[in-house]
Amino acid sequence: VEKKVGLFVTKELSSAIETCRAKVERIAHECRAKNQKFRDQEFDLEDDASLCLGNEEDKWGMSLRDVQRVTEIYEEPIFFPSGGAIDSNAIAQGDIGTCYFLAALATVASIPGLIEKICVSRDEEVGVYGFIFYTNNGWESIIIDDLLYTRIPKFEELDESAKKIYHEDKEAYEAVARKGGRLLLFARSGSQQETWVPLIEKAYAKLNNNFAHLEGGFTTESVEELTGGVSSVFKCQDILNVDKFWNEELLLVNKDRVFAGAFRGLQAPEDSPWERSPTVQGLYGNHAYSVLRAVECKGKRFVIVRNPWGTGEWTGPWSDGSKEWTPEWLAILPELGHRFGDDGQFVMEYKDFLRSFQYIDRTFLFDDRWILASSWQDVPLSLEPCASSYGSLSFSVKIPSKTMTILALTRLNERAYRSLKKVARVRLEFAVVKQGDTAPLRTAVEVMSFTSRTLSIEMELDAGAYVVYVSM
Repeated sequence: VEKKVGLFVTKELSSAIETCRAKVERIAHECRAKNQKFRDQEFDLEDDASLCLGNEEDKWGMSLRDVQRVTEIYEEPIFFPSGGAIDSNAIAQGDIGTCYFLAALATVASIPGLIEKICVSRDEEVGVYGFIFYTNNGWESIIIDDLLYTRIPKFEELDESAKKIYHEDKEAYEAVARKGGRLLLFARSGSQQETWVPLIEKAYAKLNNNFAHLEGGFTTESVEELTGGVSSVFKCQDILNVDKFWNEELLLVNKDRVFAGAFRGLQAPEDSPWERSPTVQGLYGNHAYSVLRAVECKGKRFVIVRNPWGTGEWTGPWSDGSKEWTPEWLAILPELGHRFGDDGQFVMEYKDFLRSFQYIDRTFLFDDRWILASSWQDVPLSLEPCASSYGSLSFSVKIPSKTMTILALTRLNERAYRSLKKVARVRLEFAVVKQGDTAPLRTAVEVMSFTSRTLSIEMELDAGAYVVYVSM
């Protein structure tokens, strides 16, 4: 029987879910007793704006105009689609650099039912929502209210010319200008009534202490925090056998792994009037893209990709409306699960995908057959720069019978403490040696320094004792 992958089942998972549900139920009961909606005193967007924005209110300037409840923003708010699966296309980025997190959301949303497991409990009338995230090798519950930052000013803040557009009618202005997801300062759903996207982004901000700490990141870390999976980064130039990578990696997307792509931003030409990095046939550097599907059809290999902005697409071969889409090929659009439109989703041929992206992030997801064994070590570091070397840090692993094994080294989550000055940056390597031997069976070296918290390898190990030697 094929098992469905999902959230990594650990001892803490059921406890985190139960704790989260109990908190939501208790808060909802107390709020009803007081006839009040829930306001999160730990993360109050209105009264503690400097805390929630990381003392960077000026960064968003006049864009941040108000704090409103979900019920004030939407006429008929719904958390998830009513009667249908979550659409990975229904995600749009706001005025903060969370493309990596939203790309992670889109990839996770491609696996039916997975996002619903992260959004554990809610009481929409009271305005309380509970989520779980996997951080520092354990599940943690996060409770938030339904207050969100919006970008449209109140009627009284308009100048006279703006008021005249609405014939001095405040009610007309409120009904037209201050309703719908387009008001939101940060992430929103592509559907005007869905609320799960801005609320899960807010919960992620609370997990990391404020919104400013969310600025910039890598898809791997967010997919790990959403699922408990283990990530690896591949350099496209270094793939030895592209056929093997297609068959043994990409074709397994949404089965037991998810993928994202990115490349470094390019330098603008000297004669360019713009300072911004040039695009590569519509693709942006230093930006995360979700891989939604991989499909082989009529002798060609296609990758369906999504920009978390919800707009801005690939303009090369097989882009929407390109010359490759003859009547014969238009017939395969349903098989690809694609339709034309400026929604951020696009089709690339596999060879173009490998040429255009420098890095492919892959997160391996687990079912309940996997067993976790972990340990945290407090490692003293030298304040002086030094060459990495295998020192005294090692881990012993005993394998009772031949099995597929994933070995991973993970740094502590530093995102929540970004405002603190870092003391040192550590590059990780490790070697797996059978006890009693000297030659390593496998070694792992970071593909991109300091861009992922996790360094991992997968390998089949025979029964026996092994030592993992760490180099820093």
